[in-house]
Amino acid sequence: MNVNHVVVVGAGLAGVRTVEALRGRGFNGRITLIGEERHRPYDRPPLSKAVLFGDADTSFVETDLAAMDVDFWPGVSAKSLRRGVVETTEGELGYDGLVIATGAEPIRLPGDGPQHVLRTLDDAHELRAMLVPGARVAIIGAGWIGAEVATAARRAGCAVTVIEAGSAPLATAVGAEIGARTLPWYEGIDLRLETMVDSVDEGGVRLVGGEFVEAHVVVTGIGVRPAIGWLADADIDLHNGVVTDEYLRASLPDTVAVGDCAAWWSRRWRSRLRIEHWDTALNAPEVAAASLLGEEVAYDPVPYFWSEQFGHMVQYAGHHPAGERLVYRGDPAGKWSAVWLTGDDTLAAVLSVDRPRDLVQGRRIIDAGHRLDAERLVDPDVPLRDCVV
Repeated sequence: MNVNHVVVVGAGLAGVRTVEALRGRGFNGRITLIGEERHRPYDRPPLSKAVLFGDADTSFVETDLAAMDVDFWPGVSAKSLRRGVVETTEGELGYDGLVIATGAEPIRLPGDGPQHVLRTLDDAHELRAMLVPGARVAIIGAGWIGAEVATAARRAGCAVTVIEAGSAPLATAVGAEIGARTLPWYEGIDLRLETMVDSVDEGGVRLVGGEFVEAHVVVTGIGVRPAIGWLADADIDLHNGVVTDEYLRASLPDTVAVGDCAAWWSRRWRSRLRIEHWDTALNAPEVAAASLLGEEVAYDPVPYFWSEQFGHMVQYAGHHPAGERLVYRGDPAGKWSAVWLTGDDTLAAVLSVDRPRDLVQGRRIIDAGHRLDAERLVDPDVPLRDCVV
């Protein structure tokens, strides 16, 4: 493949790591990096943790774009795509290699009232300024982001209401059974389960049924969707993101997709995955860069992410939909973990709460495809690695 000019659309972690990977693989052609935000590239996980808590003001990625001879276009958006040309807010940009790394955008609810999301550095600073003692904060959604925002709001002395459509926190992410184990963490918070929001209005949230929840601040944390609207008229396969093969190659020639917007084929799980987490944005770019340069390196990781909420470190690895039964380790009132097993007791996924060793060992076991002894597994004092059969 004769690639002379690579355009990377999206200057988040996935985009900038792809730039680094291209240079690391010896590509010495022209690279243009387009970023919708005016900030230089930064990490997103700290936004709902250190930045929102006030422990940090930024989370910039340590990279030197100038030293890598990258033409960085901050504050520029992609508008449309045809083969060989990206139409941007600053005009047309030709390419012979394209990286789509436009990430995802938060889903918002109907209503004329102000609602905040937490996706960008500016979002985090704006929200942090509003989390003051005595402020009434309504958080819609008790998923990963909702729980982390609730943690910060409670720590700031706010009166917090969390409104969740499911029967437990994290129900959509990991299932209501596991989510129910986190209910005690919401002490001091008005947690409304199985509650639907009709609209976000001035002064609060209108629930289905008519009840009005007053709030100074409304935060919507009900998920994101891939930011692929600019590709609507392009000749490229889209379905819950940019559809790619296991090499992260899109259907449009000379194009790869990476990060939150990429729906890639997993050999390991024999299904298409789109993972909206930092680990994917960090590691997939090596594969994307290799594919763009004509190499064949499959992307087939054990998905991983973490969340810090209510004083607990929650870590997850694997793909629990592949599991058929759930086994717990440890006391739900203390440190515990849950593992999903397939029909033949192969480990499919592990979620750990303040048990990092289970996570580290479990991730290695999943990668190796090992089966476990289910009887030994239930004893939290037996290391997971010693349960391998």
